[in-house]
Amino acid sequence: MASARNETRPLSPHLQVWKWGPHMLVSILHRVTGTGMATVGVIVLLWWLAALAGGEKAYADFMDLLTYSSGAPNLAGYILGIGLTLSFFQHMMSGIRHLVMDAGASFELKANKSFAVGTMVVSVLLTAALWGYLSYGHLTAKPVENAPIVVETK
Repeated sequence: MASARNETRPLSPHLQVWKWGPHMLVSILHRVTGTGMATVGVIVLLWWLAALAGGEKAYADFMDLLTYSSGAPNLAGYILGIGLTLSFFQHMMSGIRHLVMDAGASFELKANKSFAVGTMVVSVLLTAALWGYLSYGHLTAKPVENAPIVVETK
């Protein structure tokens, strides 16, 4: 007959037992970014499609929320754009990490932690590189000659 269970021991490992590490953070971020992209991305996409179908006024209202009249992103546009971009790159890099681990590599603790930190660093670098590239044209563009001065107000 089996011996009685020791009441002082937990039935399964709990968060208090495990030390938090970068590999745990990346695993959780993978789920959060996937859910966030699916939720926020679909809401913005459907809102954009509804604005397209709703006519010129609805589309202008949608664009006013995310951009200035020049087409450059405003604060809300940057937050949404950079947030979705960072989520995409984090989810992609984490997916690549999982693919490598599914192949049987990087299970050693040091390699696993290094790979996890690498996914976070590379996702931030890719996001910065993309938004730097997107912004570079606006920063280096020459002003249009004989253009009237337009003051943007909201």
